[in-house]
Amino acid sequence: MSAREEILNFMHSKAYRPMTLKELMVEFDMDSSEYSAFRDLLEGMEKDGAIVKTRKERYGVPEKMNLVVGKLQGNRRGFGFVIPDNPEQKDVYIGLESMNGAMHRDRVIARLHKAKADKPEGEIIRILKRANEQVVGRFEKTRHIGFVVPDDSRLYHDVFIPQRYHKKAGEGDKVVVKIEKWPETRRNPEGKIIKVLGSQDAPGVDVESLIHRLDLPRGFPGKVSKEASALPSQVTDEARSNRLDLRDELIFTIDGEDAKDFDDAISLEKMEGSWVKLGVHIADVSEYVGEGSYLDMEARDRGTSIYLVDRVIPMLPEQISNQICSLQPLEDRLTVSLFIELDTEDGQAGNYSFHRSVISSKYRLTYNQVNSYLKGEEKPEDDRLLTTIMDMNELAKVLKKKRFQRGSIDFDFPEAYVELDEDGSTVAIHRRERDDAEMLIEEFMIKANEVVAEHFCRRDIPFLYRIHEAPNRDDIRELNEFLHNFGFHIKEKDGLVEPSALQVMLEKVKDRKEKKLINTVILRSLKQARYHWLNMGHFGLASNYYTHFTSPIRRYPDLTIHRILKESIDRSTLSASKQEQLEELLPDVARHSSDMERRAMEGERESVDMKMVEYMERKVGEEYDGHITSVMPFGFFVGLENLVEGLVHVSTLADDYYHYLEKEHALIGERRRKIYRLGDQVRVQVDKVNKTLREIDFILV
Repeated sequence: MSAREEILNFMHSKAYRPMTLKELMVEFDMDSSEYSAFRDLLEGMEKDGAIVKTRKERYGVPEKMNLVVGKLQGNRRGFGFVIPDNPEQKDVYIGLESMNGAMHRDRVIARLHKAKADKPEGEIIRILKRANEQVVGRFEKTRHIGFVVPDDSRLYHDVFIPQRYHKKAGEGDKVVVKIEKWPETRRNPEGKIIKVLGSQDAPGVDVESLIHRLDLPRGFPGKVSKEASALPSQVTDEARSNRLDLRDELIFTIDGEDAKDFDDAISLEKMEGSWVKLGVHIADVSEYVGEGSYLDMEARDRGTSIYLVDRVIPMLPEQISNQICSLQPLEDRLTVSLFIELDTEDGQAGNYSFHRSVISSKYRLTYNQVNSYLKGEEKPEDDRLLTTIMDMNELAKVLKKKRFQRGSIDFDFPEAYVELDEDGSTVAIHRRERDDAEMLIEEFMIKANEVVAEHFCRRDIPFLYRIHEAPNRDDIRELNEFLHNFGFHIKEKDGLVEPSALQVMLEKVKDRKEKKLINTVILRSLKQARYHWLNMGHFGLASNYYTHFTSPIRRYPDLTIHRILKESIDRSTLSASKQEQLEELLPDVARHSSDMERRAMEGERESVDMKMVEYMERKVGEEYDGHITSVMPFGFFVGLENLVEGLVHVSTLADDYYHYLEKEHALIGERRRKIYRLGDQVRVQVDKVNKTLREIDFILV
């Protein structure tokens, strides 16, 4: 156990009372020579928000001091919520007058108001870390005054720009601002323009603004690029030695049409009876990215590759992601291979084995190709390939059936694919289809991740897991209150629910008009999956063991896991010093990787949303058929076939005065009794589009 964990365990004990630094040193039997190191440790824990120091110089944990530590989520109306670090705590409402200079995404400490225990309210008392040292927005000015309206409306304050800091920005330009003075009561923040991105309507400025706003990486530092350039372009004889040689085996990749980095390949071998041996072969990135190297530190800092609508921001340079580690066809590549014996009748898993290996992928297949083979629309020249794909598909269906039998949850949300022209403007919006080929890869990767996670958990080796905790009692209670309006109820026991109960609900509504709304509300009631150094299972997959092992080119946790796995292959177990090193390292990797994943998801989602809104801006006045996806007191949202959603505001329903019926999820006219219900088909015209707020307004035709 680390010194940090010992301190936290001691402070969480029932008998603990806040102590001074010297009192804690006595408690931990320390002498004066250890004073500086211990003080630095406590100060670091205080900066993280793990502990709090009172005005009387005494240390304690926030939970025992009526305090909550977390990240502030702002709102464009000026209030916000503190999202606690502790997932067992409820979000804390912070009124505008209680923000005390804090801004959206700041890491803060909030004091709770005791009178609001059920729906906690509080005030910000300390800002641990500022998140918005730079702000991106639209520059506006009068003759003497300039200010920037942030792109992110959750940053409530406009930023005042003194005239000497305008940097020749023009009216309406998108700019990057460095904050010089933080907001205070009745005073906006002040800053200076450090970069002019260009006119807000210029091609590419929208995505560049997003990249700066989320502080996404832009290019690789020189030392990182230099290390990458020094890597070999081909696998050497020395690197191939002492590896399982699989170059003659029928191994291939299946990816999307536009994929460039191929980090997983698969194979299948028939055994006796109904048994087969599934091979999952993952690029051995750790062979080229040494622990502690500049490449490694940069990858750890980025955490993940980011797939924006018009570009990829990779975790690793192209020499690795698209060349020496990419499992390109007919090229020797180093891999970590996992073989799993499976019964094709019931999906039961038998023996498995890990190997350092070398492969030469025989084919680079796309999802479209494989789906075409499975439907009999096309046939590959290699009959053995077709037979193998057919056998793989049958195995994948068995694995999927078994996964759903144990209660795995499957949300059926359509995904939008935005087609762009050379200038980055939206040409069309399509539904991204998922068919058998996509399912096949998904099932094989899930099975591989489960086997790896269970292997290390049972051996009690420090490891990184992908966890998804069960929803808490309050969330399930609120979910059932919502579902009651539709005549549904999720079975629970003592406030706890099994994932199978949620999947049963999804099956019940899959053909109903309320499907999307109910799916969305169920999803929001669940916690976010994250990385953790302790195994807590994966609720959504109904899996006791889960990790991320299959994508080391684009996810840092997978790269970390490969290092642990390879060392355990070589030595069968890890040394005591290595285990101690991992126990120190893994919590930081887990926390940071989870944060970077959320940042990447936000960027990816917003880049798609902004292009969809941009597309609809050119469609003002055009008419579309759609259906009502949700009804609110202020109007109803309409979803189009291209997955765009817009609002029909109640004020535009000029034929009557409409009342909101909450239980019926409908608006009803006072005089004519006309009703607009959830799921109704309607025809709308695009009325207004606000690119800044990413809002689309429809009117009924």
